[in-house]
Amino acid sequence: MRIGELADAVGVTTRTVRHYHHLGLLPEPERLSNGYRDYTLRHAVVLARIRRLTELGLGLGEVRDVLADDVGKDLAEVLAELDEDLARQEAALRERRARLRALREDGVSVEGPVSPELASLFRRTAHLSDSPMAAKDREILALMESTAGPEERERFSGIMSAALGDPAGVERARAAYALLDDLADAEPDDPRVEQAARALVECLPSELLLPAPPIDHDSSFLRAFYADFAPAQAEAIRRTVQIVTRERNVPSPPPDPPA
Repeated sequence: MRIGELADAVGVTTRTVRHYHHLGLLPEPERLSNGYRDYTLRHAVVLARIRRLTELGLGLGEVRDVLADDVGKDLAEVLAELDEDLARQEAALRERRARLRALREDGVSVEGPVSPELASLFRRTAHLSDSPMAAKDREILALMESTAGPEERERFSGIMSAALGDPAGVERARAAYALLDDLADAEPDDPRVEQAARALVECLPSELLLPAPPIDHDSSFLRAFYADFAPAQAEAIRRTVQIVTRERNVPSPPPDPPA
């Protein structure tokens, strides 16, 4: 058989056959005196096996391992691993479809797809989104969730839900947003900056006041973060960070001595 006849018989392209030759998966027959290669039935059998294995989802490196074992003793192990991998993919697809279904039913926020927990928080505080600062805050919350690991994301969602999970917390947030919105055209030394900073601190959950490593206020991320706000707003947020950092690291008073 010529290469085209071999490819047609197995249902692949001649380019695929040459690629398998290059990778060492399919032996190359010697050229005849006329310059053509003469493929045998054995080549067709091996090529068909490669095709079946790749259609199962095996990578070409795994196919090479299977073909290297003439008896095929490793095939069962490879297929078992493939089955486990496909099961993981199926579980991931089910989870993604569940998230898509929830998004379609509940509507997609302007911040894009977020976790169900954060989406629920956004729905409960949707009435605050008429504030420009509240809308920006939602974007930042979505960013923070996207960059956090699974455990940190769960902790973060719990903290935010606790902070905004009751009417009093929502009202504190509304008041802080209003103060920050009023600073849009103000100067950084405006007296209201300190008031806005204190209002923001009041909104923060107590978990954020636990001792933590020092914050690099001159980091490139924080510089970019502050640059996204008007000068007085950025100063209020900067003071908030300073206040929180200071309160985080205030040592607790020693316990009273036993009576």
